[in-house]
Amino acid sequence: MQAPLIDNLQYANWSEKVFRQLRGGGVDAVHVTIAYHENFREMVANLEAWNLWFERFPGLIFKGTTAADVRRAQETRRTAVFFGFQTPSPIEDDIGLVEIVHQLGVRFMQLSYNNQSLLATGCYEDEDPGLTRMGRAVVEEMNRVGLVVDMSHSAERSTLEAIDHSTRPIAITHANPDWWHPARRNKSDAVLRALTNAGGMLGFSLYPHHLAGGTNCRLSDFCEMAAEAASRYGAENLGIGSDLCQDQPDSVVAWMRAGRWTKAADYGEGSADAPGFPPMPDWFQDNRDWDNLRDGLRETGFSREETDGLLGGNWLRFYETSFGPA
Repeated sequence: MQAPLIDNLQYANWSEKVFRQLRGGGVDAVHVTIAYHENFREMVANLEAWNLWFERFPGLIFKGTTAADVRRAQETRRTAVFFGFQTPSPIEDDIGLVEIVHQLGVRFMQLSYNNQSLLATGCYEDEDPGLTRMGRAVVEEMNRVGLVVDMSHSAERSTLEAIDHSTRPIAITHANPDWWHPARRNKSDAVLRALTNAGGMLGFSLYPHHLAGGTNCRLSDFCEMAAEAASRYGAENLGIGSDLCQDQPDSVVAWMRAGRWTKAADYGEGSADAPGFPPMPDWFQDNRDWDNLRDGLRETGFSREETDGLLGGNWLRFYETSFGPA
């Protein structure tokens, strides 16, 4: 069977149109965010919404929980949907909920989202004391049940400590190297070497604030960055986590940034005047544009095997060893 196409992070405004575009682009699996600031019960309401989509569009999507579901998606020409949190807030202050959310089908959880959490420090804080006592305990529990540690929005020391403390490889599902573009959310060479030396995965982000040149980033520049990253960290440790936020209103950015922790606006990276989703680069507007990325990687010098790995094969291998009990 051919290598799968896996996007390991999207937060689209889900609809039949987007589901059909996933199929039009041949996306076999997608990791979707189901929590930014939600508590446990609110997260469950998001699961309820997904269950309705699975009922309404069974010919397009289904819930994925194991690597075998990616192959089932290929065989049935559907898209397997894997759930993840960009925050630990759904487990509240209860370590027992780690196993519960895994039983509900969640497979990725970030230890922090921009700010300090009960577990780790986010990348927007001035000080980074690293993993908390609860953070270390939760990482151990995540390792035990097969819930992947994701440090995409976490600060440097916290990320390095998570890599070191975890007995299983972790992921940075959607970010780019900061030596290419110095966004606060992008990751240092030290972090990426530690991540990949421990068998972890980096998913390259296509979100404009994470790209050199933003919306105007050229495909060739992105692919040359990927080639340099492959030379430093090994192509086998790289994939895509596009961070595609298709059809989301700008009000959602305010929710993502500010949540409930401040009464003021928190604009984060990008415009200093107002939050909003910047236009995607012209070579990746939606899920029908994956062939542009495939062609760009091949033209940059990646082999067919390496390209297949970057576009999904490497994530599938990671799924195979990450989603079950240790």
